[in-house]
Amino acid sequence: MFIHLGDGTVIRSKDVIAILDSNSQDSSSITRQFLQAVENDDKEQIADSEAKSVVVTKEKVYFSPISSLTLKRRSQIISEYDEYHEEIQSAKED
Repeated sequence: MFIHLGDGTVIRSKDVIAILDSNSQDSSSITRQFLQAVENDDKEQIADSEAKSVVVTKEKVYFSPISSLTLKRRSQIISEYDEYHEEIQSAKED
């Protein structure tokens, strides 16, 4: 499944490692150091507006204008759907 990060950017949900609030880089030195260490080619600012969340994937770090809470809800809905779909497939095979 996929998660829409804003401004037409969509990523595979299974590639998501973390969804962080953009304010976490102000409160956590480890997060700030990690984001500073990421190469520019591996960063993507999704929209011209201020980033509300940071989405870390295997390939890139995305700065999204959508809140981390909204993105987490979207990913949970997808996860629940995937689990339900797997249960149905398993029941069909039995």
